[in-house]
Amino acid sequence: MQIVSQILFVVALVFGIGFFARNIKKLIRYIKLGKDIDRTDQPNERFANMARVALGQSKMVKRPIAGMLHIFVYVGFIIINIEVLEIIIDGIFGTHRIFSFLGTAYDILIGSFEVLALLVLIGVIVFWIRRNIIKLKRFWSNEMKGWPKDDANYILYFEMVLMSLFLIMNGADHQLQILGAHHYANEAGIMGSFPISQFLLPLFDGLSISTLIIIERAAWWLHILGILFFLNYLYYSKHLHILLAFPNTYYAKLKPKGELDNLEAVTNEVKLMMDPNADPFAAPEATEGEEEVPEKFGASDVHDLNWVQLLNAYTCTECGRCTSECPANQTGKKLSPRKIMMDTRDRLEEVGKNIEKNKEFKDDGKQLLNDYITTEELWACTTCNACVEACPVGIDPLSIIIDMRRYLMMEQSAAPNELNISMGNIENNGAPWPYNQMDRLNWANEN
Repeated sequence: MQIVSQILFVVALVFGIGFFARNIKKLIRYIKLGKDIDRTDQPNERFANMARVALGQSKMVKRPIAGMLHIFVYVGFIIINIEVLEIIIDGIFGTHRIFSFLGTAYDILIGSFEVLALLVLIGVIVFWIRRNIIKLKRFWSNEMKGWPKDDANYILYFEMVLMSLFLIMNGADHQLQILGAHHYANEAGIMGSFPISQFLLPLFDGLSISTLIIIERAAWWLHILGILFFLNYLYYSKHLHILLAFPNTYYAKLKPKGELDNLEAVTNEVKLMMDPNADPFAAPEATEGEEEVPEKFGASDVHDLNWVQLLNAYTCTECGRCTSECPANQTGKKLSPRKIMMDTRDRLEEVGKNIEKNKEFKDDGKQLLNDYITTEELWACTTCNACVEACPVGIDPLSIIIDMRRYLMMEQSAAPNELNISMGNIENNGAPWPYNQMDRLNWANEN
């Protein structure tokens, strides 16, 4: 029976990790659909930013209550899963608590895991109350209906179950030690290891050793299978930020937030115009057998965005801090920076599946602009960077908005009338106002 259990465990482990690796490869493939961009400069500063923001949670604690609760969940969930190493070894070799030979150090570890498990439970319950009872506004926006809302709750339920299974497993194990059960008392040793689960012992009073073993083994199996399931659920969930927050903060923009990047295509055009030896009527060079396609200005679909922007889209936690800080959103306009990221991710998934199905991208008659993100949303943005500053994992929704605006301006000449008027005034009067330069100071003589 033991060998069958070990074989089943290895099969589950290989399948779980294999499916996860498959999804990660697909994720990388989709992100690479974006244009290339160099973010390898200043590695020391990039590592520091990753350590500070992703590992140190420095931007989370700007909202103290949510920040501290998130640290409980984040630290607890990560550290508790260190025990997965022991579970994997026990599952493969049929041992039980193989690291218990560490003695007091092992007791301290298990005790710490239990305290953290309790903190995770408390944090997750409070998060659930904030979403479903208090109903904080940023969790009930239009883009958070349906799957995004359900997904957030599924994650909370899942974490509650995983932490409960961990404590039940330890509680049953503790009771089996007390009863001197074979394979438990000899291996797990000191009873001070269970500072939280010891309070579950009354639930196990009067149960036979065989029943307790069933409970302990069931909790053990469900705990590890739950972790493997959760690992593979990440790809389909907003919780993917658990993994992507680290590369996302490493590759984040280090330049001042208000500094916009120049479009290389525009720069090349200007250089051509300024070159007295250049022939503006010369045909562009093209690869043999191919027709040269002029580079698009700005972005109308995910193909036109760079890979860091696509990484941003997958990293989005849908927490809504960006939208809650957005002045345009606060004044009732349709713009939601969170929706910009969610729409970009949804369109990227659609494009990726299209390519997988057809071996290349087949025009589906849709694009990110208009079919997902409207021009009304794009022009509502004040480019204040509040969304970028608010994001706890370094996402930049503004860069996508700017690139799509550039497309509207330079490819479609589709700027709002107010902007066209201002640009005309700048061209004619040197200022956005409809006054001749000679009349600009007339107001000073009114008195």
